[in-house]
Amino acid sequence: MKPVIYGALFALIANAAAAADIPPAPVARVEPVTDTYFGEAIVDRYRWMENDKDPDWLPFLKQQSAHTRAVLDQLPKRDELFRRIQQLSGDMANASDLQKAGTRLFYLQRPVGANNFKLFVREAGKDRVLVDPTKLDTKTSHVSLDWWRASPDGSKLVYGLSKDGSEDSVLHIMDVRSGAVLKERIPDTQGASPSWLADSSGFFYNQLTGKVNTPERYLDAQARFHKLGADPAKDPVLMKRGQDAAVQYEKIQMPLIVASAQSKTAVLLLADVREEKRLYTAPLQDVLRGKAQWKQATTFADEVTDFNLHGDELYLLSYRQHPRGRLLKTSASTPSLVSAQEVAPESALVLQGVTRAKDGLYIRALDGGINKLLRLGADGKVANVALPFDGTMRAIDTDGNAPGAMLILTGWLQPTGIWSLDANGKLADTGITPKPPIDVSAYTTERRFATAKDGTQIPYTLIYKKGLKLDGKNPAFISAYGSYGAAAYMPVFAGRTLALVDQGAVIGYANVRGGGEFGREWHRAGQLENKPNTWRDLIAVCEDMQAKGYTSPAYQAIGGRSAGGITMGRALEERPDLFAAVVSGVGWHNPLRYVAEQNGYGEEPEWGAIADPAGFKALKSIDSYQQVVDGTKYPAILLTTGVTDPRVAPFHPAKMAARLQAATTSGKPVLLRVDFDAGHGMGSTLAQQDAEAADTYAFILSQVGK
Repeated sequence: MKPVIYGALFALIANAAAAADIPPAPVARVEPVTDTYFGEAIVDRYRWMENDKDPDWLPFLKQQSAHTRAVLDQLPKRDELFRRIQQLSGDMANASDLQKAGTRLFYLQRPVGANNFKLFVREAGKDRVLVDPTKLDTKTSHVSLDWWRASPDGSKLVYGLSKDGSEDSVLHIMDVRSGAVLKERIPDTQGASPSWLADSSGFFYNQLTGKVNTPERYLDAQARFHKLGADPAKDPVLMKRGQDAAVQYEKIQMPLIVASAQSKTAVLLLADVREEKRLYTAPLQDVLRGKAQWKQATTFADEVTDFNLHGDELYLLSYRQHPRGRLLKTSASTPSLVSAQEVAPESALVLQGVTRAKDGLYIRALDGGINKLLRLGADGKVANVALPFDGTMRAIDTDGNAPGAMLILTGWLQPTGIWSLDANGKLADTGITPKPPIDVSAYTTERRFATAKDGTQIPYTLIYKKGLKLDGKNPAFISAYGSYGAAAYMPVFAGRTLALVDQGAVIGYANVRGGGEFGREWHRAGQLENKPNTWRDLIAVCEDMQAKGYTSPAYQAIGGRSAGGITMGRALEERPDLFAAVVSGVGWHNPLRYVAEQNGYGEEPEWGAIADPAGFKALKSIDSYQQVVDGTKYPAILLTTGVTDPRVAPFHPAKMAARLQAATTSGKPVLLRVDFDAGHGMGSTLAQQDAEAADTYAFILSQVGK
């Protein structure tokens, strides 16, 4: 018995020594502020955190970070996981976007071993790097490529760069043949959505007018036109709110002007957080002269989410009274939905987008979280295009003057690849993205359905090692999102998550309501006053897994990112007994205070407006920060934030961490992980993503006794 006693004693001594090296988490300053909404008082203990100039703000983040870093670094599995993650991600190239333009193919890819995505061009069978943001990195900062678009003939390129994941893009222009970067620079171009003229002489773009890090940042954006070689400061403003009495819209909507190489008509889109758009049309030459008389084609109520313009034919993807979508055709010069012709009827598939090739219109569709591809031919018939496996179409691009398409395809256990599709429907892997030397033969996937309280079947996917024992003792990490009608957590190659699966864990993804996996009805069933369905669907999935023996409460972890913070936060509050650990990545936890952040007012169509009684009620119901209850035994919680995050202000995770640290009585850790040179994750480097994954997986395993 002595070895056991001595072993335990040495372990206690080691743990005590490690604990002595861990700086304590700071106790947040409590300075209550009370707001009254429609007669109801809401107390905010940590309102001061909304002011990033407060003298306590940066010290609070640094002390939280030091505490969290010390805790995570001493976890026994952390280094092992990090090495495996680096191997998995370092061995893998990752393509995320592409465009055919003239004789050139442009594609965005993170090469094997690279720290960030680079833009390549393939011409005459040879590949060349066009934009490599890693060359602009310093020891303390990194640069990311936010967006890009080649001109129709492939001769020019417009793209946006930003620092440290801020997404605060500065627009650049390149001559593709020579690789020379032109002198023009245009700031405030996050989400610029450029659209080139057919002759590559210039492009329309969107520019923000509000100050960075203020609630006005995304309000009253403007549509402008830049002619190559011109002074950007003199670019004409072609649409802004109040400029045209015939085009009235709200301050949260961004005006975007789109040209087509196959049409003399331009389209004006008014867009906000909703997938639906308002569309207007006008002769392109009138738009360029600033003399456009815009004709309304659709309203938000028409629920049009995508369009295609060819000559005088305007194709519209509409969900109105058809919650899974149908494709309509009308005149671009005299648009009318009343007389529009239905060319692709509603079906069991959810229609997502449309793009034109010489051999027809290609329609991206969705079947409960799995992508499908359809083609509408010249004969008016819609045919299915067989894909090589069930998975996700990360991108599709076509050339109106050439048949076929280029696709980026991936699956849970199928690495990402760039595929070519010919006019005969034959698909071939181009080999542009090399297959990684990762053996996936030991793993398997399973598609299951859980029954929600109202009887709705909630799909979820599991990934685990073959031979798994259903004894309830497997660590399980289940992620969910459920917002904006977005089909989140579609099949994407498991990659670094296999490091956690190697530890005997089950990885899962729940397609909860609020997403778009089954069309508009699925979205609305988890939106506004229906939002509780989102986190209760996740609870139902976890209960189903536990009932089947995949895991049990002592081994169950849940996670989500961004708006998934609502799902995580409210699930842990309603059922703290159901989970051992909760991970919220850059999570939105204090929606009642959206008015204090730059990505705030534009969110009202999804969550509700604080000035409206029904909106306030809906916002309060999803505010996990305000729902924390003192004296509750909460599970272990890891929250993350990036200081430059433009989408979810860092005060959300910070407030939530402070509130939970003060309230919980479980003795389990509440950690706030801070990246000081990262934002929402869009521009994070490979190294940053690897480190966060290692921290997350080590944290989960430490809480389930593995």
